[in-house]
Amino acid sequence: MAANRDEFHARPAEPARWRGDIFCGLDLTAGGTWLGIHRNGRVAVVTNYREPIAGRQSGERSRGLLPLAFLEGSQSPEQFCRELAEQQHHYGAFNLLVGTPDSLWYLGNRGAAPQAVTPGIHGLCNGLLDDPWPKVQRAKQHLANAITADCSTEQLMEVVDDHFQPPDSELPDTGVGLDLERLVAPVFIQSPTYGTRASSVVELHRDRDPIMLEQGWLPDGSASGSLQRS
Repeated sequence: MAANRDEFHARPAEPARWRGDIFCGLDLTAGGTWLGIHRNGRVAVVTNYREPIAGRQSGERSRGLLPLAFLEGSQSPEQFCRELAEQQHHYGAFNLLVGTPDSLWYLGNRGAAPQAVTPGIHGLCNGLLDDPWPKVQRAKQHLANAITADCSTEQLMEVVDDHFQPPDSELPDTGVGLDLERLVAPVFIQSPTYGTRASSVVELHRDRDPIMLEQGWLPDGSASGSLQRS
């Protein structure tokens, strides 16, 4: 898994490190995380779902708490997603992936019921799983190329270090206006106020410990601190 965390630069956060048996970053506003692993091989990642500001509902619970709940628990990915489906209305718009080396499940509270993720190359942004947005299509192709080339864990970071700006004609219309669609169109988003704050790579193995790398980024696109390794 190769992923970017996009967020307002003013929102305080701690970089990834071991917190007990969990390796993850920490959102200091709501106390959750965006992506993390457990020493036992569990992984969880959450994204928001892009929708017009006027229609957004924040929910009384932070979606960043969902990855931590899975990582701290013992339920299977399927059990976790099916039980969460009964409580999903308490959260703002989210997409959630939870998994182990043997099973990966997906749930989105904007129209994606709990479902197993089939073997293959998948992409998740701020729509539903595998929505054919330009950034999703590019990242999936780059990930497939990296796997075919047997790239190192560190080289997988290059999959999400992609600043390519798609043409306006290819952008999705999510109701936020063309200027914002352009801003968030690249895989790696860069602007003074909002953008890619961290890039992460995760590898799960059946016969050895999971691996996670995370690199933080500043508003100008330069690295923030050193590469964090699990």
